[in-house]
Amino acid sequence: MTLKRRITVFFIAGLVVAAVAAVYYMPQRQQTVAAVSGSRRGGPSASEPVPVLATAARAADVPVYLDGVGTAKALNTVTVRSQVDGKIINISFTEGQDVPAGYVLAKIEPATYQAAFDQTVAKKAQDESQLANARLDLDRYTRLAATNAVNKQQLDTQRALVSQLEAQIKLDQAAIDNARAILSYTEIVAPIAGRTGIRLIDVGNLVRGAEATGIVILTQLRPISVFFSLPQQNLPDLTKGMAEGQLPVDALTADGKSALDKGKVTVIDNQVDQTTGTVKLRAEFPNNDLQLWPGQFVNVRRVTLTQQNDVQAVVATGLQADERVVTTGFARLTEGTQVAVSSAEDAGQVTTPEARPRPDGTRGPRAGERAGEKAKRSPSAGRPPAANP
Repeated sequence: MTLKRRITVFFIAGLVVAAVAAVYYMPQRQQTVAAVSGSRRGGPSASEPVPVLATAARAADVPVYLDGVGTAKALNTVTVRSQVDGKIINISFTEGQDVPAGYVLAKIEPATYQAAFDQTVAKKAQDESQLANARLDLDRYTRLAATNAVNKQQLDTQRALVSQLEAQIKLDQAAIDNARAILSYTEIVAPIAGRTGIRLIDVGNLVRGAEATGIVILTQLRPISVFFSLPQQNLPDLTKGMAEGQLPVDALTADGKSALDKGKVTVIDNQVDQTTGTVKLRAEFPNNDLQLWPGQFVNVRRVTLTQQNDVQAVVATGLQADERVVTTGFARLTEGTQVAVSSAEDAGQVTTPEARPRPDGTRGPRAGERAGEKAKRSPSAGRPPAANP
């Protein structure tokens, strides 16, 4: 090592030793001033109160949500078929049309059935005429028998004939009712109010009552059902909630970003699926805007009470109503730390006692976090008093 390099090394070492010695022998007052200045930059000292936000605890019920995947299903589905054989002469609905109950959807050629009905009506008229004549004869035989002009056997025979014709009239009326019903089947009507699907047959085709192929499928969309399953562990809460009243249900889109409709749970299945460990439920939705469609997959959320959400903290034990608790600034607290308490209202905190999750399942920041952010933006929030050197 050269002489010049050795001199440089000794010089640097001397500077380091001098700096250490200066710090070590620094007057106590200067060290105190440095500590105070450091506390101003880094935060309050241990002897200064910590600014916090506090609020009063209260007893309340908060909502709980159980999520599941459900399938929308029409409340009623009917495959409209012909009950008699014949040729389709008219179809009076358009595909996708909403029709009321009793609306004539199609008509079958009625000539044959009209003739059969007319025959039964004529047969009854014929038998009624015979009955009227037999009753007149019975009346005459009754008067003659009183004077012994005819024997009692003739009177009994005539009385039996009248009874026979009266029974025949009842048989004729039954035949008329049957023929009328069959004739009415030539007009195919909607058994329920609903929406028609794609037409399954055209005008001019022959249909038979025994055929499985129908004319159209009719579905009831208002209201509509949604079937979904929940874990069997929730069954006690479900049955308890149903005993207290109908449970509300929200139907969400498959991605959970928007609500489609609100409804009520109508039934809980009477057995648990042992293969999946779930219980099936059915909910009913008004579906006024036709947001739910048969076969559609939706997310459902069942609501009950007495649990918690992300906006409020629910404490089951160890806290009484009206006791004040720290909501913001608690991370800096230790046993015996002095605090400067401000209420949530003073910091501009907006409380939402009945806050509920958004339709997509996400929730906003906690109320305390919002207050803390406003406190940070305030020029004087959390600032310790200035220390004079």
